[in-house]
Amino acid sequence: MLRLVVAAGALLALPTLALAQDAEAGKKVFTKCAPCHSIGPGATNKVGPNLNGVIGRKAGTAEGFAYSDAMKNAGWVWDEAVFKEYITDPKKKVPGNKMLFPGVKDELERDDLFAYLNSFAADGSPKK
Repeated sequence: MLRLVVAAGALLALPTLALAQDAEAGKKVFTKCAPCHSIGPGATNKVGPNLNGVIGRKAGTAEGFAYSDAMKNAGWVWDEAVFKEYITDPKKKVPGNKMLFPGVKDELERDDLFAYLNSFAADGSPKK
């Protein structure tokens, strides 16, 4: 009986394990973002702002980047929920922003991308 309970518990845990965020997988998803954004040591603003320390930063405030008024006035701090809503459909979340990217429609890719972005501190170093 104990084996049955343990096996059932393991089966119930599998979907949760499959949904865990994976920063390494997010690095691959970031290749969709890399034409316009950079992240990591030495990252600079490109067509879009650099994304070092973006999670926890107020929207529209990366130093040296010319944001649209829509993004400057978004009024939020990037957290997991806001990021995932935004990256699903940037134009829907912030009408009038300059980002032309259509969004990341796959939930697992959004989870992994969030994990990757969240792994960098504001100076581009890996978070501890």
